[in-house]
Amino acid sequence: MKEKKLMKKGKRLDGRGKEDLRDITIEAGKLKRADGSAYLEWGGNKIIAAVYGPRECFPRHQRSPYKARLDYYYRLAPFSVEDRANPKPSRRGIEISKVSAEALSDVVFLEYFPNTTIDVYTVVLQAQAGTRCAALTAASVALADAGIPMKGLMPSCAAGKIEGEVVLDLSKDEDQCGEADLPIAYLPNKDEITLMQMDGDMTPKEYEEAVDLAVEGCMKVYEIQKKALKEKYRQFNEGGE
Repeated sequence: MKEKKLMKKGKRLDGRGKEDLRDITIEAGKLKRADGSAYLEWGGNKIIAAVYGPRECFPRHQRSPYKARLDYYYRLAPFSVEDRANPKPSRRGIEISKVSAEALSDVVFLEYFPNTTIDVYTVVLQAQAGTRCAALTAASVALADAGIPMKGLMPSCAAGKIEGEVVLDLSKDEDQCGEADLPIAYLPNKDEITLMQMDGDMTPKEYEEAVDLAVEGCMKVYEIQKKALKEKYRQFNEGGE
């Protein structure tokens, strides 16, 4: 089977350079019945995030007198992919939910809200590679929209390797046919990586280059997150909904 070419004359198939993100738009406060929410489009990904809480934690045996419990739910809508996704939680969805909850728990001041729970829901309405990073990015904006104290906004972005080249923000074809994928979540104001995973093979030099590139990508995403929140509250101050 002939391998699919992913680069042509130094450019990727979608016309991007190695350090370019796909187009990203974020809107905060899209759901009236959630305490905080965000809608994100990232390339072909479309994701909604909603936050509820802090609220009383049930069942009682899961309460902590020292901090809140943060639960993160990542789901693919059945119509989000070409082949209908099973609405039941998948092993991949459970894994993404777990590591995402751990990353956000390091960012939220859970100790401010003992005996409570904070629920973060992310639903992928349309999937096109990089959904875990996109969902975490939307979730961070939704938490800020809910007014929950955090150490800072937490953007997420991935770098990877295609045809021996380290590139930023893999597309669907690059994700499926590339050599490696390295998603991270990053806390800019603390200069901390709060989540890192890797699939595939890289040399130590390629790994260092990919981490640096992913952090640069996170900083670009961070500016878009801040812009979304500023726009939400600009409209609020002007008397909009």
